[in-house]
Amino acid sequence: MIIVTGAKGQLGGDVCDLLEKNGTPFLGIDKDDLDITDEDAVKAFFESNKASALIHCAAYVAVDKAEDEKEICFLVNGKGTRNLAAECKKHGVKMLYVSTDYVFPGNGTEPFETDSKKSPLNTYGASKLRGEEAVKELLSDYFIVRTSWVFGEKNTNFIATMLRLSETRKELNVVNDQVGSPTYSKDLARLLCDMIKTDRYGTYHGTNEGFCSWYDLAKKAFEFAGKDVKVNPVTSEGFPTKAIRPKNSRLSKKCLDENGFDRLPLWEDAVKRYLQSI
Repeated sequence: MIIVTGAKGQLGGDVCDLLEKNGTPFLGIDKDDLDITDEDAVKAFFESNKASALIHCAAYVAVDKAEDEKEICFLVNGKGTRNLAAECKKHGVKMLYVSTDYVFPGNGTEPFETDSKKSPLNTYGASKLRGEEAVKELLSDYFIVRTSWVFGEKNTNFIATMLRLSETRKELNVVNDQVGSPTYSKDLARLLCDMIKTDRYGTYHGTNEGFCSWYDLAKKAFEFAGKDVKVNPVTSEGFPTKAIRPKNSRLSKKCLDENGFDRLPLWEDAVKRYLQSI
C-alpha cells in the first residue's frame, strides 16, 4: 500500500486519483488525518498502517505568508518531513519527497542540475531544503523530486487567478524577469506514480518541458482561453512581494533521461489540456 500525504492538495489529489485509476492500493491522508509535526502521532500511524511506500506531497506552501510564519513553515516542511523519514527508515517504507526549485539561488540563466549549489532566497525554499536534508540524512535509498510553478484543477493557481482577473479587467501587469517551467500536477503525478514503482533512487527534477516567464504563461493562457486581455511585462522590482522569488527557476531534466524516466510534455501542451479540463 502507498501512503500519499497532502491528499486534498493539488498534487496529492492527482496522485491519489491516478493510483485509484490504476488499481493501486493506497491511503490518501491530509492534515485532518495526521499531524506530521507530531512525532508520536506519526509513529502510531505507521504502526497502524502497514505501507510499502510513501509519496510525501504535503507541505506548507504559502510562500509570502511563510516570511511571517517561519517557525510553522519549518515545523511542517522540516520537522514533519523528518518525522516521516524516520518512520520510513524504521518500517522499511520506500519514500518519495516532493521538493522545489526554490532550494536554488535563482542566479544565472542555465538550468540547475540536481547537484547544483543550494542557497534558498526565502523561508519556504529554506524549509523545503531542510526536508531534503532530513531525507538524505536518515535514508540511504530515497526519491527527491524537485518541481516548479505547479498548476492543477484542485486548487487555485496562477492560471486560474489570471482567468479570474480577466473577468473584470482588460489589462494586466505580469512579471517578465522570472523564468521557469510551468508544471501540470496531472503530468507530475504520473511521473511520481511511475517512479515509486522502481528502485531507481536519487534526486530528480520533474517539470513540464520548456521555459517561459510568468508574462509568457499569462499570454499563452489567455490565447488558449480565447480571452482578449492586454498583458504588460513588468520587472520583479515593479511587483514586490514579501518573499523574494528566484529569477532563474530553470531545472535540468538530464536526471530523468539518465535513469530511464520519460520527460513530461511541453508546458504549452499542458496548459492547453488544463484549460480544456476546466
